[in-house]
Amino acid sequence: MHTVKGKTYPCCTSVTMGIIGGKWKTVILFHLMSGPLRYNELKKLIEGVTERTLSLQLKSLEEDGVIKRKVFTTKPPLKVVYSLTDFGKTLVPLLRSIAEWGDFVVENYSD
Repeated sequence: MHTVKGKTYPCCTSVTMGIIGGKWKTVILFHLMSGPLRYNELKKLIEGVTERTLSLQLKSLEEDGVIKRKVFTTKPPLKVVYSLTDFGKTLVPLLRSIAEWGDFVVENYSD
């Protein structure tokens, strides 16, 4: 058993999936690999995600220390930018491998 930030996982792969698993987290992280993005930019890039789901997934990734949320309040309107943390950047090779495998599946096993 492995314990990370108060959560217990049965094996090391479940630690990874606990942090980046689900339908939208890897999509969010994939887009943030290119650099910081505002909420509305992410929303436009991720077709089909609801505002509620995107907000919840961003909050979860932030709580896990994978992304950071920076609020700029110097002048209206309020600006919020999301980016990968140093910890989140350690996921880039994994995310690239997942994307490459997805491309392979699409190219070789699509109907």
